[in-house]
Amino acid sequence: MKYVSVLALLIAGVIHLLPLQGVLGTGNLARLYGITVSDPNTAILLQHRALLFGILGALMLMAIPVSSLRIVALSLGFVSAASFIVVAVWVGNYNAEINRVVVADVIASLLLGLGLCAEVLLRSSQTA
Repeated sequence: MKYVSVLALLIAGVIHLLPLQGVLGTGNLARLYGITVSDPNTAILLQHRALLFGILGALMLMAIPVSSLRIVALSLGFVSAASFIVVAVWVGNYNAEINRVVVADVIASLLLGLGLCAEVLLRSSQTA
């Protein structure tokens, strides 16, 4: 059961690291999301978003060997991925690149949800 949460953290951590390349500029953001970033304010917001995803991805990967971080990392990752899906469905009419992000976040949400359940069950069985 331990490996369910580890696998979830590994896959979701990598998924969350992918947008980190957006920090390097608007060209990378355009490739990631299929949008033109012509406003510096939008560039700042999207590059900061990319950095935050990098931090979250790093936390998930750090939680693999550090079991005390797992529940926090699994929970934050789940909320991050699931909330993007909710916003995308709510707004709708998104492009193919955003659809690719939605699909990745559906996969990440499912894995992180399973990983979180497995981690909680594992810990409760160890304390019983």
